Amino acid sequence: MIAGIRKAYNQSFTKEKYAALLKELDALHPGALDFRIAETPVFIDEEMKEKLYSVSNYIIQQIKSPSFKENTKHAVPPEESFPRQNTIPHCLVLDFGICKNEKNEMYPALIELQGFPSLYAFQAIYPSIVEKHFTIPAGYSHFFNGYSMDSYIQLLKEVIIGDHDVDEVVLLEIKPAQQKTRIDFYLTEQLLGVHPICITELRSEGKKLYYIKDGRKQFIKRIYNRIILDELKKEKESLGEIINLHDDWEVSWIPHPNWFYQISKYLLPNLHHPFIPETFFLDSTESLPENLEDYVVKPLFSFAGQGVIIDVKKSDIDQLIDKSNWILQKKVEYAPCIETPDGNAKVEIRMMYLWRDEDEQPILVTNLARLSKGKMIGTRYNKDKEWVGGSVAYFKQ
Repeated sequence: MIAGIRKAYNQSFTKEKYAALLKELDALHPGALDFRIAETPVFIDEEMKEKLYSVSNYIIQQIKSPSFKENTKHAVPPEESFPRQNTIPHCLVLDFGICKNEKNEMYPALIELQGFPSLYAFQAIYPSIVEKHFTIPAGYSHFFNGYSMDSYIQLLKEVIIGDHDVDEVVLLEIKPAQQKTRIDFYLTEQLLGVHPICITELRSEGKKLYYIKDGRKQFIKRIYNRIILDELKKEKESLGEIINLHDDWEVSWIPHPNWFYQISKYLLPNLHHPFIPETFFLDSTESLPENLEDYVVKPLFSFAGQGVIIDVKKSDIDQLIDKSNWILQKKVEYAPCIETPDGNAKVEIRMMYLWRDEDEQPILVTNLARLSKGKMIGTRYNKDKEWVGGSVAYFKQ
């Protein structure tokens, strides 16, 4: 998006440099990198940075406002609620598509938000490897608020481990060794010492949870939660007899699972900002707009674009069984703004926050970017394409 920097990067790019980047990334944990890495980072100018700050700060203030609790009181289905919810979402990510308006001005449009972890460990290591193989202009960084690699990792430790012994903290997933994001789990253990385990490994003794480590019981006091609840429902039968996580266990959660529901697409209809697309709960829409082609229908609780209806017809909506679990959102037209050798790419930027117990609000620490040439961001929309996939944005400091 910065013409001079983009031109210089593209001219200096070679497939040999890119291959060396991939080789070094794979060497971190051979075979664990299971998603495509884009050939280029993204470079963000001062104007776009300020727009992203503006809308992100607005969202943070809405989450902190007294009305948040009222607006999300029905977000968590009673049968899905977890006990011992804490007062803040320790992990928060905001996803923005980069668009262009009728005045030819670039702006960020909120796609969704999550009170759920992202690739916090991977995004610590990956940019440092990019910087070994490609030139990043002076005065640009993927970190915010003065953070560096060392201070960022220290903050991760403070949020995820806190004052616990590291052996008392686990990263909890469903079959972690089979997840596409498993490289992040392994890097979390490498950077923080937090061991990834499968939900099937959990055992209980009274109200305490433990797993077997090196032939002994290792009691758990904190769970770094990476389980997507939708996925747990789908996989439950195949997992056999497992611990019921909804019971009142003597553990703390980072983040607590209820935030998965409360800070999600469920919040979108209550957000009103020039950079946030108009959104409605489908069951509370008195009449559907005539221009349905300008909207998308999304399930409230799903990841990776699953279930999204892009080219909406009234018949699609009529066939939905439980409309209370769906939203209607004004369509966001991503701008093909990243020049590449075989056509321009669209981009989505994820602003990544961490929130310590003692802080009044979350800290913006880093980001990730995803490039696409398909209808949507995501692997299945970008098969057999180049200059697409996971990346990082460098912001002018």
